[in-house]
Amino acid sequence: MTSKARKAAACVILLCSILSGCSGMNENSADAPVRTSSEVQDEVEKVSSSILEILSLKAKITQAGAMISPCKEGTYRAHHPWGLYGPSVKELGDAMGRLRSQLPKKGWKIVKDGPDGSQAKSPQIVADSTDGKFSVDARFHDRRSDDPAQLEITVQSACFRPKSGSTS
Repeated sequence: MTSKARKAAACVILLCSILSGCSGMNENSADAPVRTSSEVQDEVEKVSSSILEILSLKAKITQAGAMISPCKEGTYRAHHPWGLYGPSVKELGDAMGRLRSQLPKKGWKIVKDGPDGSQAKSPQIVADSTDGKFSVDARFHDRRSDDPAQLEITVQSACFRPKSGSTS
């Protein structure tokens, strides 16, 4: 797969994650707690930092902050897509193993551990926090042609309602 095709595939995967969510977290607007978007974005970025600690890799990291996207009926969620690249395929694979073993010890329930739906069948781990507030989707893309191996991570929150009189 060429670098251009790989980037396009990653964008499609990211878009699908944003639109459909990382997993089946509750999106019922009546049950959604009230929070400001900035609070939720900050929390999602803190969760991303905790995932990075579990991965325990010296790597190049894509820089993007948490973003807000709509859920249903006036609710919103924060999502934080980022990636790691630079280490060897083995080191990245080992990091996925650490994620697999450490997430349950740190309050996460793994809801999927297997190949993703892409043609490459990339290894994927999807986990929900036991409090139901966050989900993480981690995918390992090993080296294909000239593209570097990388881990693609998306952390997202459950759905929240904005405070009255606020847009979020």
